[in-house]
Amino acid sequence: MLHSSSGPIIGYMPPKTVFLLPRALSLSVFVVAVVLSCFVLHKATLSFDFFSLSSALSSRSKLVFPELNDSEIVEYRIERVLNDAAMEDRTVILTTLNEAWAAPGSIIDLFLESFRIGDRTRRLLNHLVIVALDQKAYSRCLVLHIHCVALVTVGVDFSREAYFMTSDYLKMMWRRIDFLRSVLEMGYNFVFTDADIMWFRDPFPRFYKDADFQIACDLYLGNSSDIQNRPNGGFSYVKSNNRSIEFYKFWYSSRETHPGYHDQDVLNMIKFDDFLVDIGLEMRFLSTAYFGGLCEPSKDLNQVCTMHANCCLGLDSKIHDLKIMLQDWRQYMALPPDLKRASILTWRVPQKCSLDSLWQNGAPENQVEEGVGH
Repeated sequence: MLHSSSGPIIGYMPPKTVFLLPRALSLSVFVVAVVLSCFVLHKATLSFDFFSLSSALSSRSKLVFPELNDSEIVEYRIERVLNDAAMEDRTVILTTLNEAWAAPGSIIDLFLESFRIGDRTRRLLNHLVIVALDQKAYSRCLVLHIHCVALVTVGVDFSREAYFMTSDYLKMMWRRIDFLRSVLEMGYNFVFTDADIMWFRDPFPRFYKDADFQIACDLYLGNSSDIQNRPNGGFSYVKSNNRSIEFYKFWYSSRETHPGYHDQDVLNMIKFDDFLVDIGLEMRFLSTAYFGGLCEPSKDLNQVCTMHANCCLGLDSKIHDLKIMLQDWRQYMALPPDLKRASILTWRVPQKCSLDSLWQNGAPENQVEEGVGH
């Protein structure tokens, strides 16, 4: 929190007036004035208009940021939240949220619940930053969580459910890639996770120590280095270094080389490019045994870290199957340790998210409705 010394002390009385007051009273007035000043300045740092960056420069904001322009103010606020949430090695967990997924009882509630009931995952909430894409999502985040930031995209409304491959969907996905690049440039490692991914176990022990960029898969072929694996952009762990930054710049710029495709499809194209070899990027693919989803579920509840509601048509279907997933996990966690190890429990999903229902609705596996994920 910024101190009142960064701006004029509001309400401070001229020396002549203070001299005329009794000493005890003048001291009281001074203390009250300082407290009110700190309160006003604190509120100024929290105020934010999502739809117009110029309005962020209110008169109160100017007291706090007299030397910064609009974009620098936004970057300052984001970096401050990242710093508060970061682990000792400057790693943060990031997810994005819009109004469609922020409503009570929707995706974000299930996402946070998974952290609370998972195995050694509750503490990870201290390092989770929710990136809100619209005003209502930001307001809901402030109710639910301690680390919230606003990601402004001028002229684009990300509040509604974005259907797969529509113009809004593509803008949302590419905005996310550009934002993640900026996080790397600030010097933060990150785990990016879609909010429709349930965190059931601490994933960090399952990450590869020598990888710059590692990503979950819709289809895993059994070898973490095989670039024929089918990655899913909804879950990745990326270390901040020159290689990863150059990779994200290349990925983002490739949207112009491959117009009309979303980030995941473009990744499947550029993963073969010699540029990745030239910059020395170490890319690994995460096994669905630990990082599963409805496309290819993790079968062993003793091993699973995350489960993704991918390969799913529509928000209602996602919520339905995610609730069942949480119930299955609670049932597993309620077992005594010896029964857990010998457990033959498995997921009762997919149900409404079944691949059969996708084909019956005329939607192939890789063309499904989404909110802010894949």
